[in-house]
Amino acid sequence: MLAKTFGSVVIGIQAFKIEVELDVSAGLPGFNIVGLAESAVKESRERVKTAIKNCGYSFPTQKITANLAPADIKKEGTGLDLPLALATLCVSKIISQESIDDCLFCGELSLDGSVRAARGILPIALAARRWGFKNLAVPAQNAKEASVIDGLNVLPVSHLSQITGHLRGEIEIAPLKSDFHSLFKAGSCSCGDFKEVAGQESAKRALEVAAAGSHNVLMTGPPGSGKTMLARRLPSILPPMTFNEAIETTIIYSVAGLLDQDTPLIVERPFCSPHHTISDAGIIGGGSHPRPGQVSLAHNGVLFLDELPEFKRHVLESLRQPLEDGFVTISRAAITLRFPSRFTLVAAQNPCPCGYFGQEDKTCTCTASQIHRYRTKVSGPLMDRIDIHVEVLAVAYDELTDRRESEASSTIKERVVAARKIQQERFKGLPLFSNSQMSVKEINRFCPLNRKCSNFLQEVCQKLKLSARAYHRIIKIARTIADLEGKKDIKTAHVAEAVQYRGVDREQPI
Repeated sequence: MLAKTFGSVVIGIQAFKIEVELDVSAGLPGFNIVGLAESAVKESRERVKTAIKNCGYSFPTQKITANLAPADIKKEGTGLDLPLALATLCVSKIISQESIDDCLFCGELSLDGSVRAARGILPIALAARRWGFKNLAVPAQNAKEASVIDGLNVLPVSHLSQITGHLRGEIEIAPLKSDFHSLFKAGSCSCGDFKEVAGQESAKRALEVAAAGSHNVLMTGPPGSGKTMLARRLPSILPPMTFNEAIETTIIYSVAGLLDQDTPLIVERPFCSPHHTISDAGIIGGGSHPRPGQVSLAHNGVLFLDELPEFKRHVLESLRQPLEDGFVTISRAAITLRFPSRFTLVAAQNPCPCGYFGQEDKTCTCTASQIHRYRTKVSGPLMDRIDIHVEVLAVAYDELTDRRESEASSTIKERVVAARKIQQERFKGLPLFSNSQMSVKEINRFCPLNRKCSNFLQEVCQKLKLSARAYHRIIKIARTIADLEGKKDIKTAHVAEAVQYRGVDREQPI
């Protein structure tokens, strides 16, 4: 007898439909799984057999062959346990074939029949709706995650006997519905407020420009000047996440196994701050079964690299592709995967190894060669990809003791959101979301300079010997500054402020 159920596996962040065909025929007892199954999938035969017996159901004593189609897709993970068990129960005539035709099943079985949580349920739910399934049976721990997708009856399953009773019509599993819209309405941000930062008005302004145009930022300053404090509060002035952005980000965390059971949807922009000892696989992603790295976990949010020169050089160089393209490509012998990684990079560094070069109240103990080596640890091409370079000075005592409240993040956020709306109108019909994504073609189209601005920028370029990339980044920053002021045309003052944010081009050798 032949039975068929449907399951799914996730490769990268993409779900693939798997047809589980199970046949019982005459022959010596055995349970063989074919269809390019890796070890965890092959081991499921023992989990399925034991779970079925411990639930009180009979297990076929003939030869069992399970085929996982299509056979050219590698099957990984433990999410195929549940469809394999139900196909076995179907050939034993405990459940009918008709009861499982319109449902997709996913979950790992324990030996007593309990259904355990699985990774990547959200992309599976999205794919199940696209494939036309009406019902999706998932582990109860993952049910909230899957229920954010409309058009599906999400059945939370905690035990094999529970789903079996539901398919036999003996009990009913009520579909789970989530009110995820309330999560967006809350609008809370747990990252702090800019009004808590004393002084540093120039750095706050630079971060406001960065948030408005999604520009990358490098902050340079002595220890204790507030670089980390400023960076951690950047998400508080970023525009609220849209539903599509929330889905994109949640999919990545679901695949990585980092999604909290009580948080079905990530509605706050992520903030990732890896330690400088991280490996290239940790920052970009990879492994024998490739998983998303920090650049992907920061998708639609902020990636903060504190003590930038302390990161390994090859780790920093691996950031070039995601900074330029908004995605990262991981290639293996059998497969090439692409993870989204569109984030705002915020980096921080000291001016020298001891941190006090150029400070009036403290003496720098570094030699000229030490300072040069420290500053050249980060390559020129990577520094060139960081739009805004800002110096963060030590906070004076008067600023620390000043009781006047600084501008709140909510006020700054209003200006940022208004600037982003201008950019949305400007790029309507184009695959662009912010000024930082403009190519040379869009810069020439949307950022015309009058003669006064052109002459000023020409003089700056000749004096500082700017690269072509730096020239275009100055224009993009100036466009963002103009958007913050609600100006249609770029003025000389906007260009002048943008030039001030290219500190790396103005630095003189030691």
